[in-house]
Amino acid sequence: MENQNKQRPFLSKWIKPSTREFYREGKKLENSSWFTRLHGYIYGRWTYLYIGIATGEHRLTRIIIPLWNLFMKIFRVHGHGAHRGKGASFADMYHGKIVPLDEARRLVSVRQDIDIRNLDKIIPYTRARDIVLRNPDHIVVLDCPCRVARPNPCLPLDVCIAIGEPFAQFVLDHHPRRSRRITQAEAITILEEEHARGHVHHAFFKDAVLDRFYAICNCCSCCCGAMQAYRGGTPMLASSGFVARVDSLKCSGCGLCVEACPFGAIRLDGQTIAIDEKVCLGCGVCIDKCNRKALALERDFTKSEPLLIRELIEQSRASVTTLT
Repeated sequence: MENQNKQRPFLSKWIKPSTREFYREGKKLENSSWFTRLHGYIYGRWTYLYIGIATGEHRLTRIIIPLWNLFMKIFRVHGHGAHRGKGASFADMYHGKIVPLDEARRLVSVRQDIDIRNLDKIIPYTRARDIVLRNPDHIVVLDCPCRVARPNPCLPLDVCIAIGEPFAQFVLDHHPRRSRRITQAEAITILEEEHARGHVHHAFFKDAVLDRFYAICNCCSCCCGAMQAYRGGTPMLASSGFVARVDSLKCSGCGLCVEACPFGAIRLDGQTIAIDEKVCLGCGVCIDKCNRKALALERDFTKSEPLLIRELIEQSRASVTTLT
């Protein structure tokens, strides 16, 4: 017993409480493996190195990526990756759901713990499609790893928002110089300011981060690694479920929305514009750039359903009431 007590201060120094909580949460997951939990720890502990390598900006990218791919191949051959399912792609394991500003505001304003699983119609991937929020008012903003990785990043840097536990405390513990705790009202202000800059709100999900939603990132097309990967053919961004549509009678053809669209979905067409609905992901950036209110988001039933957090909470309550 005496030896155990002597060991605890040492363990406490090197293994932070948030790390232990992250590990305990991971062990509860039915399909979690030691490798997934290790991957999650590496991602969270060395986020800036991880993203720097993934975006190709770090000098170690040419060495690490081939080694990582080889390791993953060996790992799967020996069966340790079976929990991910056959044919699971990178996008299935790490992806963002686009949310328009109003829904992003609601997502950072949740005031109760929620546990909503298997949102496959909203998050159209085989993995990481749950929204489980513990202490959702525990919110931390951190410097965007993608922006930090770039030689000439967009500013400000502090625009990524970790929501709930154990994520918020994990970020504070491991990145104290690049993060700070904020209120829900402050989170809304960050969202609104980033929207005004023409940036996109992504709700991010990752299999190694407890197989669920963990953060909202406010992304610019020039710095964001996910948008870079999406342009390169990796389908790791899911449509908001909406699409921008134009009232040609109101449109003056000024071109402001063409310049603002982060996905290049809008072009000038005579005295009005044309929107490629297959390319449009329904982020809503163009809507507030139009001085004539000629643009609006409308539901696109050919794409995944919107992430409407209030409706999901109500549906979850109704389900629990029915069961009881």
